[in-house]
Amino acid sequence: MTSSTDTSASLADRYAGLAAGFGAVLDAVGPDDWTAPSPCAGWTARDVVAHVIDTQRDFLAGHDVDAGPAPSLHDPAAAWRSHSHRVAGAVADPDIANRSFDGHFGPTSVGETLLRFYGFDMVAHRWDVATAVGAELRFTDDELTMMETAADGFGEALYSDGVCERVEIPDDADRQTILLARLGRRS
Repeated sequence: MTSSTDTSASLADRYAGLAAGFGAVLDAVGPDDWTAPSPCAGWTARDVVAHVIDTQRDFLAGHDVDAGPAPSLHDPAAAWRSHSHRVAGAVADPDIANRSFDGHFGPTSVGETLLRFYGFDMVAHRWDVATAVGAELRFTDDELTMMETAADGFGEALYSDGVCERVEIPDDADRQTILLARLGRRS
């Protein structure tokens, strides 16, 4: 049987792994590339990082979790490292990770939501930042499976106003192109 401490440690490790993947892309961005337009309409690469940080901070604040002071986005990669380190530390606390609430898709916990929804966001937006700066990013099979499962679970909510737009999927599309199209992205 898994204890709540083991569960929160696993959640923290899984969050940290997803955060590290996002951070690796950010670390490769040159200082002059943060203003490059991203595939997210109206957002630069820096704006994408701000979105990921801000949405996680807002979620945590809504569940009475103090994520500390907001990091400066002067250096988005450094801001991400600071932010993600604090979030991983918070989710390692079983009192925080196991804090239950009724979410948009039913009963859940702070840790599970950080992993499932915000983890999804880190993977999707990792591609957006890479694409903004002209880098090619291929998802692993495990990441594709995680993203496909999440998109299936979101159902029509995925296409709510301000989330993802519907994009036609090319007939000869590979698995990643199909996923990206489901997420409103053209590869």
